[in-house]
Amino acid sequence: MIQFAWPWAFALIVLPWLVYKLCPPALAAEEAALWVPSLSPFGEIQHQQSRRRGQWQLPLALFCWLLLIGATARPQWLGEPIELPVSGRDLVLAVDLSGSMETQDFRLGNETVDRLTALKAVAGEFIQRRVGDRLGLILFGDQAYVQTPLTFDRLTVRQLLDESALRLAGERTSIGDAIGLAVKRLKEGQGESQILILLTDGANTAGQLTPLKAAELAAREGLKIYTVGIGADAMEVRSFFFRETINPSADLDEDTLSAIAEKTGGRYFRARDTEQLAEIYAELDRLEPVEKDHEVFRPISELYPWPLGTALIVGVLLISLPQLPARRPR
Repeated sequence: MIQFAWPWAFALIVLPWLVYKLCPPALAAEEAALWVPSLSPFGEIQHQQSRRRGQWQLPLALFCWLLLIGATARPQWLGEPIELPVSGRDLVLAVDLSGSMETQDFRLGNETVDRLTALKAVAGEFIQRRVGDRLGLILFGDQAYVQTPLTFDRLTVRQLLDESALRLAGERTSIGDAIGLAVKRLKEGQGESQILILLTDGANTAGQLTPLKAAELAAREGLKIYTVGIGADAMEVRSFFFRETINPSADLDEDTLSAIAEKTGGRYFRARDTEQLAEIYAELDRLEPVEKDHEVFRPISELYPWPLGTALIVGVLLISLPQLPARRPR
């Protein structure tokens, strides 16, 4: 479907006719460049050549004017309507990249993997399901960084999560700074609902802001936080002579994570393996369902370069036509 952005431009079609009617004609004496004695053959030839060229100049000039008016009206091609689901929710994932996340106490298929690899696999599917939400990604270690600002581009968020690496932000864990940064970024957003999902396997050991103080700031701004503690309760390790069972999640501060969730109206979850982590994300889908509202979008392609380019070619032809050499009489 074709539409015109500025249809009022077609009112300019009559402008040449108004100029012709309202402006006085040029004097004949001013038009004459040279007076010569009457030479009938010369005059007849010039009259025939002038008449022949004049037959083309007026139609070309009118055609060029119509093309310019058409380009001024900005013709546009309207594509098929596309429905975009919009939820009005801003959702940020805060992912721990500290050194402890390399502990291999998760299984993905038949392979033992580290905690970050398992998190990427499950969180990637969760991101893909959040159609209509504006998503953001924060990575934290010694400090917290915004890896992806709030965006509807789920593919980019998932890709940048997949590209994140252990110790990228340092060895330690700054949970408070990650929450504070999320509060700052979500405060700049315009979502009706603001959610932070914080995933960590340790305790706050770095940063300027304590986790509970950051949770108070989040609650004041209406930010709901879901905290997820990652790590198995038991793990067998091989020593020089024998195997022993240890608790790889001994450093996980569950009390603080529970308090953060409670202060902000969220919930604390515990993920001891990949299956539990997937169940947590499914529960988050139920707690924060994707909205069903849709916004209709129609892609628009500008077409004005075509009549404008054609008018340029016709204008060049009009300028060059009088300059063409006259055909000599035989």
